[in-house]
Amino acid sequence: MPALSIDDLHRVLVECAGEVEGAALDGGGDERTFEELGYDSLALIETAARLKQRYGIDLDDGDVMAAETPAALLSLANAATRP
Repeated sequence: MPALSIDDLHRVLVECAGEVEGAALDGGGDERTFEELGYDSLALIETAARLKQRYGIDLDDGDVMAAETPAALLSLANAATRP
């Protein structure tokens, strides 16, 4: 599977949490925290479930909650797809 991009992650976040004012992720990988972007912990768990459903990426909920930024969650998801 090709690596997920920050744009892929943004699409999944918007599907799970809805469009939040000021929550656009830039193409370079966002280091702002999810809290600063307006996403709560429930949105992150829903995002992990959507990543599993859409891409077959199975992430541990604890790891998802520890990934405080979009760049960290993206890195975690891409690491899970490597053999």
